[in-house]
Amino acid sequence: MRPSEAPTLEEVARVAGVSRSTVSRVINNLPGVSKRAKVAVDQAITELRYVPNQAARNLVTRRTNSIALVVSEHGDRVFSDPFFAKILRGVYAGMADSRRQLVLLMDQTRDDSTLADYLCGGHVDGAIVVSLHGRDPLPARLVSAGLPAVLVGRPLADVEVPYVDSDNLAGSLAAARHLVGLGRRRIASIAGPADMAVGIDRLAGWQRGMAEAGRPDDLVAYSDFSVDGGAAAMAELLEEHPDIDAVFAAADIIAVGALRTLSERGKRVPEDVAVVGFDDSVLATTTTPKLTTVRQDIEELGRTTTARLLAQLSAEADLPRSLLLPTRLVVRESA
Repeated sequence: MRPSEAPTLEEVARVAGVSRSTVSRVINNLPGVSKRAKVAVDQAITELRYVPNQAARNLVTRRTNSIALVVSEHGDRVFSDPFFAKILRGVYAGMADSRRQLVLLMDQTRDDSTLADYLCGGHVDGAIVVSLHGRDPLPARLVSAGLPAVLVGRPLADVEVPYVDSDNLAGSLAAARHLVGLGRRRIASIAGPADMAVGIDRLAGWQRGMAEAGRPDDLVAYSDFSVDGGAAAMAELLEEHPDIDAVFAAADIIAVGALRTLSERGKRVPEDVAVVGFDDSVLATTTTPKLTTVRQDIEELGRTTTARLLAQLSAEADLPRSLLLPTRLVVRESA
């Protein structure tokens, strides 16, 4: 063999004194190989400095050694919201010992099947799906194709896909009870998107808190997860209910927008209007005043979802269909 040529599978088989198929079985950790043959193949691989062809291995094992992180949002939203950075960090940490690659996919056009075609085309071993809207058909498509998948967040669609979520209802209930406990009388909510389970659940928790206290639960405006959306929703609430003295925002990024509008309208926080957010993201400690918020461990959400998918890929038995992570109220200056 000339120095410039890489050793081949056939050369490994010749040096080891076994068949080509035996070498292939050893490289791909397949059964049906004697201990003696395995030792001979391993020695030949070391002697020849043979490096397996990953593409060929994938054909044998039907594994790509890669996992997709699918974010059902446009890129501008993904890169502007610190939630997604923490999810990515958690997923990356969860994959640290798995020797798998992470493929980031963002859904730019919801009516386009290109993303689903890619996922179901054998390019990845499994998928983690974040930020589903409405009854998105993607999870059902993945199930139909037999691709292992775990969702970050409860899906609205009736589909048997495992998911990991934070206890959004309990967290928003704690926020509502806190504002009631402060003696606030006109407590509003800026709810998240009505086509996402996270928006629905956080609104439901706030509404339960209002019902417990005998307060109205119709002081509601809706926002997407953005600063501008929160600002517009806060303006809408002040126009319709100028006597509001507290607001629960469904996310810190929404609360930042609410604080902006309150400042522009000459409202002091918390003296005139108390504000509570949700997430305990990096934004919560950069606002003036610092934000009282419901903490969810977003990185742990990413890690746990990844662990659940890796367990499924390893064919572990008796895996839970869903996991719910705890939340807690973090009191700062805004309420």
